[in-house]
Amino acid sequence: MYIEEKKLREFISDSGLVTKADLDAVEKQSDASKESAGDLLVKSGKITDDDLKRMQAYIFGITFADLRGEKIPLDVLSMIPEPIARNHNIVAFKKTATTLDVAMLDMDDLSAIEFIRKKTGLTIMPRLTNVESMKWALLQYQKSLKADFGDIIEKEAGAIGVGMSETTPEDLKKLAEDLPVVRIVDTLLKHAILQGASDIHIEPGEDDVTVRYRVDGLLHDAMVLPRNAGLSITARLKVLANLKLDEKRLPQDGRFKIDIDNERVAFRVSVLPTYYGEKTVMRLLRESVSGFSLESLGFHGEALEALHKATNLATGMILATGPTGSGKTTTLYTLLDILNTPDVNISTIEDPIEYQMKRINQSQVKPEIGFTFSSGLRSLVRQDPDIIMVGEIRDNETASLAVNAALTGHLVLSTLHTNSAAGALPRLIDMKIEPFLLVSTLQVVIGQRLIRRLTKEKERYFLTSSGIKSLNEIVDLARVLTFLKSENVVGPDATWDKIPLYKPKKSEESEDGYKGRIGIHEVLKVTPTIKEIILKGGSSAAIEAQAKKEGMLTMLEDGIFQAVQGVTTIEEVLRVVTE
Repeated sequence: MYIEEKKLREFISDSGLVTKADLDAVEKQSDASKESAGDLLVKSGKITDDDLKRMQAYIFGITFADLRGEKIPLDVLSMIPEPIARNHNIVAFKKTATTLDVAMLDMDDLSAIEFIRKKTGLTIMPRLTNVESMKWALLQYQKSLKADFGDIIEKEAGAIGVGMSETTPEDLKKLAEDLPVVRIVDTLLKHAILQGASDIHIEPGEDDVTVRYRVDGLLHDAMVLPRNAGLSITARLKVLANLKLDEKRLPQDGRFKIDIDNERVAFRVSVLPTYYGEKTVMRLLRESVSGFSLESLGFHGEALEALHKATNLATGMILATGPTGSGKTTTLYTLLDILNTPDVNISTIEDPIEYQMKRINQSQVKPEIGFTFSSGLRSLVRQDPDIIMVGEIRDNETASLAVNAALTGHLVLSTLHTNSAAGALPRLIDMKIEPFLLVSTLQVVIGQRLIRRLTKEKERYFLTSSGIKSLNEIVDLARVLTFLKSENVVGPDATWDKIPLYKPKKSEESEDGYKGRIGIHEVLKVTPTIKEIILKGGSSAAIEAQAKKEGMLTMLEDGIFQAVQGVTTIEEVLRVVTE
């Protein structure tokens, strides 16, 4: 259905939602760009998407459907398959004996309406909705999946485990290809992806098997399966990951990929023998990180500027530090994505290759055949690279080769396991790297952790005087306030008792008020003064103190900074940085 631009403009004018001056300005812009005046008003913030959709619905002569807060019956929702609903932004929400009400973002999507009409045999009643309402409706699929999972387990579990005493490779393969097992594993993987899990743990116990998901850095019990399902599920995962079915005494590692909703997800599988059977842990890896930016990872201000300057260098070393699972690899891949232009040759040596990137030559170490980080790095420098990424500096030899590569005209990116950015420098000296070589090569060190993000539904509050006093004992609040003012997050006259902070609030989107994670960082620039401290054998504390004098925001301070922005909570920052 097409709305004449003239008719829409008249209706917007009559609505009184925008001033005549604003509408005149937008009309001129619309005539020049050929973009709808309605869309331009939404982009400029003069009206909301909700306002525009309601006006369009009125002009079309159809009902506007706001589904936010509505619980859609599962039997109605499932009349449109989830992939169709997501791809076409169309959701069924109300049904009678002869009609089906569907909410849509695009009233011109006649092919989707026709598909649903043929599938259901009902008269389709299109209703216009907005983006937020559609997001809410699509979230219902996720919630119904958990219930579906329980039904599948209950239905299929009884059919699993016949002939469990048979453990020859042929019998195990047959068990792994049994239809109930295939359904359970497929549903388990899909559920984990939709939940945004980073890891799946399948843990055999004396009487049952516990499945746990790590979501936003924390492990949660997802479900409990019957004891007899454990062997079958492990066998199925071994088949998918191309592991030995009859090997139960030694640990095994493998990998497989699946496609879901036009996204390819890789699963890194680790199987470990335990007292009650084999425990399986899978790491979920989204295949592409393109589209990430340093800003979306949580970098800002001087730290962001320092990283952009470092990516313009032709030689030197950039290090990312932090514990396992702190997002170091994602940061390096994002830097590689920025550096990945047609005029450079980028080569990596990794263990494992977590994401596949176009135009980058990625190599996987295989220690069992002698292909280690150090031997791989030796070969890489003969491949005429401009930029080298070493997955991790684990030993003296790899550290030495990486520093030498940086000295001989390459830009080297790598990770190191230390608790802070300043701690990387003494750590490299412990690895027998001469201080004079270190100051000649190292440009920037990133220290980072991941914190959980608050959802849009959050509770606002203000610090009391006692709260300010106790927090000031942990972090220098005056220093954080200076950074907040310099980046215009708060006004020039702001004080801590007047700055709003936020608490998590339970909502339909999240039971604990958090969804997704973002990084908190400290970016240490190796300046001339810091080089002097390194050459004199200074401690990490001395290096950090000097870096702070030169404007470095520490991870804890960056966490408080992001709490003020409403990204996270003070409690979450303290949990992550002090744990």
